[in-house]
Amino acid sequence: MQVRMLGRVDLRETVEAMQAFTGQRTESTPDALWVCEHAPHFTQGLAGRADHLLAPGDIPVVATNRGGQVTFHGPGQVVAYPLVDLRRAGYYVKEYVHRVEEAAIRTLAHFGVTGHRVAGAPGIYVRLADPRSHALLPQRPQQADPSAPAAAPDFSGLGKIAALGIKVTRHCTYHGVALNVDMDLEPFSRINPCGYAGLPTVDLSTIGVHTTWDEAAAVLARQLAIRLAP
Repeated sequence: MQVRMLGRVDLRETVEAMQAFTGQRTESTPDALWVCEHAPHFTQGLAGRADHLLAPGDIPVVATNRGGQVTFHGPGQVVAYPLVDLRRAGYYVKEYVHRVEEAAIRTLAHFGVTGHRVAGAPGIYVRLADPRSHALLPQRPQQADPSAPAAAPDFSGLGKIAALGIKVTRHCTYHGVALNVDMDLEPFSRINPCGYAGLPTVDLSTIGVHTTWDEAAAVLARQLAIRLAP
């Protein structure tokens, strides 16, 4: 996997570049990982609903073709775009999502924080009262009764620290994962993050971890390269 640390780049241009890369790649094109940071933008996924944009104000809203609802990108957030040929890698979309989430969890562990999955809600969450607690969440994904209706995600006591939004075209992935490091979190109050009203959003700095964007980006890039290997 070819890792490119892009620094601060334009969001729209980067999305267009990912689409072009994916459209032009062949069976022999090496997988890539682009790691970057964006100026403030709200992005809407394909399932995005206008009513989840509460008060965007002066922050631009960009429609994208990734999955999911609305989220916010801004300075102090590490955004990683894995460009992976899943057919060549030998795993399916569900496992790809699990691997990306695992990379985020391992990145948080590097900083002494325990990341958690929540059933029915992609992304990574932390306990607000004790971000270092290793205790299992009762709302973690578990084997469910297939005949029972799916329960709504339970975010009790949690804050979201990493969001996922992916697109797969011709078995190839783009878009990716955003990890909140040290950012202005106020814009998240202007939306229903990922479509959930009142979902708290946190970053490493607000839970007591003080690091640099460069260090967090390097750790996440390393973990993604490891976890996404065939």
